[in-house]
Amino acid sequence: MNEGVIDGDWEYRPLRLPPGISRRTATTQLAIQAEFAGWELSRTLLYSDGSRKMWLRRKRQPALLPGLIT
Repeated sequence: MNEGVIDGDWEYRPLRLPPGISRRTATTQLAIQAEFAGWELSRTLLYSDGSRKMWLRRKRQPALLPGLIT
């Protein structure tokens, strides 16, 4: 994955899938990202060569301050 972007309360990260990836495989990859990293699908772009670019988003986690016990 590439470098993400922070915008307000959300953190965004692009995900590019090559043309040979089936829809089922893409869905599985998104489910793994959602389950283990907290990402959700924000936007999908399908290119004419069959590749897909997806933007994932998740709520920003508050930065923990050193010495702060929560």
